[in-house]
Amino acid sequence: MTADFSQNNTLRKPVLVLNASYEPIHVCAVRRALVLLVKGVAHTEEATEGRVHSPSRSLAIPSVIRLLEYRRIPRQMRAISRKNILVRDQYTCQYCDIQFGAGELTLDHVVPRSRGGANTWENLVACCLKCNNRKGDRLPPEAAMSLRRQPKPFSLHTSRSLMRQLGNHQEDWRKYLFF
Repeated sequence: MTADFSQNNTLRKPVLVLNASYEPIHVCAVRRALVLLVKGVAHTEEATEGRVHSPSRSLAIPSVIRLLEYRRIPRQMRAISRKNILVRDQYTCQYCDIQFGAGELTLDHVVPRSRGGANTWENLVACCLKCNNRKGDRLPPEAAMSLRRQPKPFSLHTSRSLMRQLGNHQEDWRKYLFF
């Protein structure tokens, strides 16, 4: 499929994914949403003005899609990964509270590994290079720094909270996110 629009980032824009019961369960990129639509496992609930064309089809670019069959979502913890930590912390340095791109952030161990700090949700935070270098191999109070938010595991509540924050900029998501 080729896109009939000038922005290359359109296929990366967020799409709200609803379960068959209209419960918000995920946010994916337009590209993934289009795959689900073409496979026939989802239906477009809200669309933007743009369209994507192939030789045999033309699809509106979705903003909200709904799965056609109910999917039971296990209430598991997400795996600890750089991406999940950055998403949880909203790509914001947890010391200076400035938002950065993913390439400009590092992961910081609140309790340094050299002092027994583990790779856990509660000990890893997004951190800019400047703050990470300033903190070094010390505890935040020793470096005269403090965390803006206490790190917590990525949970269903965290996921819903992030969906709502994204929904603040997406008018057509609001009715699905129970504002």
